[in-house]
Amino acid sequence: MQTVDFFPPVVDDPYVYGQIAAANSLSDVYAMGGKPLTAMNIACYPDDELDFEWFGRIHQGAAERCAAAGCTVVGGHTVRDAEIKFGLSVTGTVHPDKIVTNAGAKPGDVLVLTKPLGTGFVTTAAKRQACPEDLLKAACDSMVQLNAAARDAMLAAGAHAATDITGYGLAGHALEMADGGKVTLALRLSALPLLRGIEGFDVTRHRTRASKSNHEYTEAATRFEGPIDPFRLEFLYDAQTSGGLLISAPADRADELVRLLKAGGAPAAAVVGEVRPRGDAALVVTA
Repeated sequence: MQTVDFFPPVVDDPYVYGQIAAANSLSDVYAMGGKPLTAMNIACYPDDELDFEWFGRIHQGAAERCAAAGCTVVGGHTVRDAEIKFGLSVTGTVHPDKIVTNAGAKPGDVLVLTKPLGTGFVTTAAKRQACPEDLLKAACDSMVQLNAAARDAMLAAGAHAATDITGYGLAGHALEMADGGKVTLALRLSALPLLRGIEGFDVTRHRTRASKSNHEYTEAATRFEGPIDPFRLEFLYDAQTSGGLLISAPADRADELVRLLKAGGAPAAAVVGEVRPRGDAALVVTA
């Protein structure tokens, strides 16, 4: 399997940015149950405006995460650009009989999320110098975390489907899973894990453009049940960077899955909903 992803800086620290970019790129392999083997750096850098110290720190951060993943960096390519961008092309392997896709969710499954939500709000606020340090640290700690433990746990628990939560937000990626499996995904807002310290933070001031597009993309396919908390609803659409896995697993393996996730150090291990037979909506959002 092969995957590629790169993006502009989401934090000011170049080393942490490199770590986040690498963890994000590796995540697609983990989401399919695979093992990353090699990676190639992809970089855009304004070397006519900035020295190479920042550039080197980005690569050092990425190399640290790749080493932690057991993935060898074998080269890459750099072009001059007005804006810094960085990421990886990753090659991994998976047994053909053990591939986990986003199209296998079955009615009766539970939905488990492995990282807290809110990184889009936090990184946007940080760029505006409007984010508390402890909240930014919580977001960075989550974004640099590899999804390797989540992969191991979902395979051990016999997961039927999985996807990593990134730019389309939880709603967008959940919709892809629902359509792929021809099922309905029911999500409980009250169960969604949020970044430590974000409760009470005015996230509406720090929406990204993706919040609006993710909402519009999923709106027609979503039905709401009961009173909806407007604060928690924001996190359904927030675009994530290096987010966790949304795992669809047999209900009788839910406790095992959560236990394995916690034992493996996953930032969150929350049952956030269930899979239902396909109804009038692909997504159902409850309180």
